Order: sequence, then C-alpha cells, then structure tokens
Amino acid sequence: MTIRVNGKIVTPTGVIRQGCVEITDDRITAVAEYPSTREGHWIVPGFVDIHTHGGGGHTFTTGDADAARQAAAFHLSHGTTTLLASLVSSPYDLMRSATAAFAPLVADGVLAGIHFEGPYLSTARCGAQNPEHLRDPSLDELNALIELGQGAVRMVTLAPERQGALDAIKLLASRGVIAAVGHTDATYEQTLAAISAGATVGTHVFNGMRPPHHREPGPVYALLGAAGVVCEFVADGVHLHDGTLAFATSVTGPDRAALITDAISAAGMPDGEYELGGQAVVVTDGVARLARDGTIAGSTLTMDAALRRAVAAGVSMVDACRMAATTPARAIGLGDRVGAIARGLRADLVVLDDDLRVVRVMRAGVWVED
Repeated sequence: MTIRVNGKIVTPTGVIRQGCVEITDDRITAVAEYPSTREGHWIVPGFVDIHTHGGGGHTFTTGDADAARQAAAFHLSHGTTTLLASLVSSPYDLMRSATAAFAPLVADGVLAGIHFEGPYLSTARCGAQNPEHLRDPSLDELNALIELGQGAVRMVTLAPERQGALDAIKLLASRGVIAAVGHTDATYEQTLAAISAGATVGTHVFNGMRPPHHREPGPVYALLGAAGVVCEFVADGVHLHDGTLAFATSVTGPDRAALITDAISAAGMPDGEYELGGQAVVVTDGVARLARDGTIAGSTLTMDAALRRAVAAGVSMVDACRMAATTPARAIGLGDRVGAIARGLRADLVVLDDDLRVVRVMRAGVWVED
C-alpha cells in the first residue's frame, strides 16, 4: 500500500515548499516536488528524543514496563517517534530489573533503547540525581547490564573524573554503547581525556556541569569544541536562556546539537507534586524542582515544544529539525534508519501547522490515531 503526504517538506538540506513524501509499507520510497495551489502544512521528520525520563503521568525511572509504554505513547502524540528510556541514578538491582523489563519493549520497537543517566556521577554536580545512589563506575555492573539487555542498553552517562570512569568509557565504546559525559565536575583536560577514551555525547550541556570560566573552561568548552561530540540541549527556557541556546548551537552547528526534553512524568500534566528517583518534586508554572532545595528536576517539555523554542531563538527550521531528529538519531547509531525525510528510511513524519503545533503523527507508515 502506498501513501502520499503533501506539504512543506523539511529535509536535512532544505525545504521543499510544495512537495510530496511517498510511503510504501513502513518506508519512505520517494521525496519530490509536487506543484500545488497551496503549500500546506509543514512535514517534518519524526522527533528523536535521546533523553527523557517519562511523561503523561508515567515514568521510566521505576522500570515498570506498563508505565514505559504509556510514557512512550504520550511522547509519540507529541511527535517523538524514537526515544530512549532514561533512568536516573539507582541501586544496581533496579538497573537490572529495569533492563529486563524494557528489553522486550526495545525488541518490539516501543523504545529505541535504555539510557542510564548515572549512577556514576559527580556528587558535587548531581543536580536532581539522588546522591544516595552515586558511586564509581563498575565494569562488572556494566558488562552484566549490557549482556542482560542484549542490545537494549544504548547509552550511559557518567562523570569522567570518577575513579575508573575512563576504563568504563572504553568498555562502553568497545561494546557499542554510547558513553556520555554529564553531571560532572571534571576539568577541561579530564573531559578531553573522556572524549579520547570514546565518549561521544554531552548530557544536557551546561546543566549539571562545572560552569565555564575563561581561565578554567571545564567540561562545557571541551564538549562544545570537540568535533566528534554531540551536545544535548534542553530548549525550555529554564535549563538554558534562549541566548545561550543560540550561542551554543552556533558553535556546534546543527550536526552536533541534539534537542532533548529531559522530561519527567509531569510532562503534559498539571502543576503539583511528583517524584524522581525517590525524591519529591514540585511542579509550579510548568517548572519541575526538587522539593528539598529547589534544584531543577528535569522538565515538563515535549519535543514539539523544544522545536518551537529553538526556532523562536533564531535557529532555522531546517537546522531545528536536524537538531530534533537527524543529529540525535545519528548520535545513538540509528541515523541509517530514522531521523530524516529521505528515501529508504522508516516513514516517521510529523505534520505541523503554521504555529508548529502537531496536527498528525506517522510512525513506520501508520498514522498514530489509526
């Protein structure tokens, strides 16, 4: 069965103002100009969120498979057709049980993989991570989790200054798992050592990191300046000022910038009380903070809102779509399958109106409402 979707098509190289995407089964088979009397809606690639803890009142952080399905469905309704389930710093038993619970969801395509944000993080820069669970990296733990997941474990965030971190990064790289630098008090030199060891992602750059200084540049400058590193940015106006987002993406370019949500279960939900990694969170005016000290605790962001924020900050529509789909897909090794409107890739599309709000979502050639 062949489906054709017409509109203003955003490809990695530009916009086809009057175009057509042809889909057969679950694949894009053609992208071409299609003269029409009107431009129609925006047609953009399905979003790829490589860092999210939950949404719609459901969380990934407890390792519950039913909750994970519901969280993924919530984000799918906002255009995220590919996502990693991000956990927070947890005891090893929970890391194991979550891996076992989520591996079938990865095999079924509900999730693109598991992201362990911690527990191998800096106490000084733990942010909303539970300090009770932080510890040095364990090669035995990582090897066992990778084996248990059978390909489900796709990314691990760790602080390179912790004892054994460089060996852990080398292990992850050798096993095909993305090593990310985050929640770190590392120096510029320690961060470069992590990159040399194989780290290829910067976890929500600027946040949960030693602040940059012109005499002590720290991890931010190292990550922004490293040619082989994709830098995550939380484009919600809370984690980053719009000017910081615009500046940082001008340094990295769209090929090294990935928009993420860092969303918690409160995304899409009313203000109120929530939980993250065993810690109480209060959401006020859509901003999530730890109840105990007011630390930012993830976000209530969705990827469509992140795209709108990036465009409002001055990023072009083409570059914003690359940052929301193409670059993060490549960052986690899926660039040959998803992340762009291009022939041969999975037919993941988001139809947006002129205000860049979601009208319709297609995943693998099927409209979501169907």
